[in-house]
Formats: sequence, structure tokens, C-alpha cells
Amino acid sequence: MNKKILRLGLVGKDVSRSDSPRIHTFLLNHFGCDCEYELFSVTKENFDNAMTRLLGDFDGFNVTIPYKRDVMAYLDEVAGDAFDCGAVNTVLTATRQGFNTDGMGFLLMLRLAGIETLGKKVLVLGGGGSGRSTAAALKNAGANVYVYQRRREKLEELCNELGVSIAEDPESGGYDILVNCTGVGMHDSEGTSPVTALAFAGASYAVDLIYVPAESEFLRLAKAQGISTLNGKAMLFYQAYYADCIYLGKEPDDAEAKELYKAFLGE
Repeated sequence: MNKKILRLGLVGKDVSRSDSPRIHTFLLNHFGCDCEYELFSVTKENFDNAMTRLLGDFDGFNVTIPYKRDVMAYLDEVAGDAFDCGAVNTVLTATRQGFNTDGMGFLLMLRLAGIETLGKKVLVLGGGGSGRSTAAALKNAGANVYVYQRRREKLEELCNELGVSIAEDPESGGYDILVNCTGVGMHDSEGTSPVTALAFAGASYAVDLIYVPAESEFLRLAKAQGISTLNGKAMLFYQAYYADCIYLGKEPDDAEAKELYKAFLGE
């Protein structure tokens, strides 16, 4: 009997260096499926054309910076965490449903790294789709969440929607955990950080959702202050695991996800 073949993709501004094809192929092969995974790096002007192709020709697709909110206009339903945080990273095309697995993947990464969030003061940098899902997940996990982005009007709207606090000055310090969700430090902004070393005063952990490069300038600055650092490579794997469970109608299991990540790293 032939394996089921899922046709999947990833759409974003620049996904040329993404590990998603390798991760989803690994996971789906483990689950007994073959996978064809295509990358779509598109401009705002070409996003509509990409949506037409993805929704028409693919079984599902993932969404990354900066289109996690734009994609919602093309869907019939936004479900679960995607509804709560107002951002979509996973689309099931048969039903035109949007989901968000970023928050689950992020929290699993933190738990397995031994990073406690309950009662901690956390600064989330960036109010885009990744920032929204991260802030919502942290709030639901019992953290005291502060968000910063440059556009004040958008920042106030986000904080009101999610019930989190505005970070007036990200350089003020005093946070237990800092999380970079801006995308600053990757691709053409590699070598730059959204904050200076001042922001890390008093912190225990710095987490960057960027995983290429493995140590962003944000993490380098944190490490220079003696702070423990973590990049987003494990989160990418875990959110892909949860997404593939959605594509297959499979119940996720955190212990299984952990073992699969170990196997993936050992390849």
C-alpha cells in the first residue's frame, strides 16, 4: 500500500533558510506519511496570489513573519489558540480553518528547558503574530506579561485585546525573562538586536525565536551579561509537531514530541 502524501507549504516574507521542510518531512514520515513541502517567500503584493495557490492546491500550510494576521482574511474559521491571540500559523485547507501552534510549541520548549514562567515578569519584544501568540501563551501560563513594539497605537490595541501590560521602556530592565519576537537579528538585520545590554539588567533568561543564526546578537548581548539563553530551534520543531497533528487529525502527546525532537537532533 502506498503511503499517504501530504502536500504542504510555508509562506512568509523570506523563508529561504527555513528548516520547516526537513522537520515536517521527518515528523510525517514517522507518522507513516510522505510529505511534499514547498517554501513561498513572497512580498505583500504577491501574498494574494500565494494564498490562491496554497488554498487551492495544498492540503495545508504554515504561516510565518509577517503574514500570521493577514492570512485570517482568507479563512472561514479561526480556531483555538489562533482565535485567542489573533494570529494563525497553521491552515487546514479542506475546511479553511486557521490554528496557532506557536504558543504550545513555545511553552513546551520552555518547560523542557527548565524555565519557569508562573509569576515571572516577562518582556515580549514585538507585537506581530509571533509576539501575540507568545504573549497570550505566557499570560495563560501565569506570567506577568509586558509587551513592547514601536507603534504605540498598535501596542495599546494588542495589550487591550490580550489583557497584558504595556512596556513603556524596554531598556529599563527588571524583567525575569526577555523574549525577542521581532525578527530583528535574522536575514538582512543579522548582527543587530532590538534592545541594548541595558534591557537585560536583573534578568535570568533571554529567549529568541530566531534560530538562524543559532546565537543572535540579542542572545550574544544577554550571554555577555551572564544570562542563560535559548534560541527558537526547539520551538520550531514543537510547533511543527502540533501542526502535523492537526493535519492528520492526531491527538498530540508532549512526551512523544520530546522523544521525536531527540531523534531529529540525532539524525
